[in-house]
Amino acid sequence: MLACNSTKPSVEVGRPFDMKTTTPLAPVDLAKTIQASGTKGHFKRNAILGLIVIALGLGGWFWRSRIEKAKQQVPLYVTEPLTRGDVFLTITATGNLEPTNEVTVGSELSGITLEVNADINDRVTKGQQLAKLDTSKLLQQTESNRAAVRAAQARVTLAEATVKESAALLTRQQELQRISGGKVPSKAIIDTAIATAERAKADLLNTQAGVGTAEAQVRINENDLGRAIIKSPIDGIVLKRSIEPGQTVAASFTAPQLFVIAEKLERMILKVTIAEADIGRVEKGQKATFTVDAWPDRSYSAVVSVVSYGSAVTQNVVTYEADLDVSNDDLSLRPGMTATADIGVAASKNVFRVPTAALRFNPATAAKSGPAKKSFVQSLIPMPTRNRSRPEASDKDDKTKPAAHLYILRDGKADSIPIKTGLTDGRYTEVSGEALVEGMLVILRNNTPAS
Repeated sequence: MLACNSTKPSVEVGRPFDMKTTTPLAPVDLAKTIQASGTKGHFKRNAILGLIVIALGLGGWFWRSRIEKAKQQVPLYVTEPLTRGDVFLTITATGNLEPTNEVTVGSELSGITLEVNADINDRVTKGQQLAKLDTSKLLQQTESNRAAVRAAQARVTLAEATVKESAALLTRQQELQRISGGKVPSKAIIDTAIATAERAKADLLNTQAGVGTAEAQVRINENDLGRAIIKSPIDGIVLKRSIEPGQTVAASFTAPQLFVIAEKLERMILKVTIAEADIGRVEKGQKATFTVDAWPDRSYSAVVSVVSYGSAVTQNVVTYEADLDVSNDDLSLRPGMTATADIGVAASKNVFRVPTAALRFNPATAAKSGPAKKSFVQSLIPMPTRNRSRPEASDKDDKTKPAAHLYILRDGKADSIPIKTGLTDGRYTEVSGEALVEGMLVILRNNTPAS
């Protein structure tokens, strides 16, 4: 056999093998290659992160610059132009509606009710029959009294005859005494005849008085017969009825209430109570408006007619009563309704007026009482607001001064001008002063938007 001495590449176990060159690589070269590739990936990541950080920084700087620019554009104060208008001072009072004239109809007689001819809400006229009581017993008493009158008249006739008889006897006795020259009859007989004649006259007067008594009793019974028919004393509307047919009416010391009638509900009275602090401003003839719960969207007009001098104390509060005349032509208002009235006690028309908040503005005080800075978390979470503003000592001093001050916006700054205050309705206050010009910007408060 022929021996072939060809050299074969020897492969060492544990060393890398290059497929192209079929030349094994050293271990040191492989470590350098891996390290080089890892360094390049780490550099790329760092570069990307750096670019992101730079972009976020630029975005934050741009956004913050825009916010600062917007803040610089926001005005420092909230203002309102000075205008003319009307200021009305009103006093609020509550009360109840009542009819101008309310009559309670009762009965002076006792008896059983036979008829009831009127009901609630019925319109009645003066003299109209409302109810009727049983009069059978009263009729019998009337007939008995009429018979007593006739008996008394008969006694009068008898007494008149006795008077005539006694007078004739006295005349004969006196004539006989004259003829006999005073011998007969005796003086005692003459005195007896005179007394008899006088007694006859007195008896006649007594019987005549008896006739008058009997006739008066008849008239009383006839009057009671008329009262047994209960009639309306006025023209009006029946508000209440407390009687039914067959019901017994018992009139003892007081007349029972059978009907309540209101006269002409087209005109009503609103009785309101006014606190002692406001009564000095209320006068007769002042106009008012009021509302009732039944018609909350409707306003009624009224005029003050009576301001009472008498007072009442309710829960340690002194109040006075005032009457307001109310027109109720459509009968939408009813007696007893509760009303809330606004009485106009003073008015200033076509005057300068400013919101009342403008009179309380003070740049120094407003700067001190500005809103506290909030953290980022507090700005995200809504927190309940607290009213921390308290009146400063300077505010109390300003109230005692004869003139107040008003701050206006002039050349971007708050400028104070002296004014005099007048009427106020709580929302607006009348102001006057030589420096006031219509249209000037009145400062209401600082403009402090939430950051």
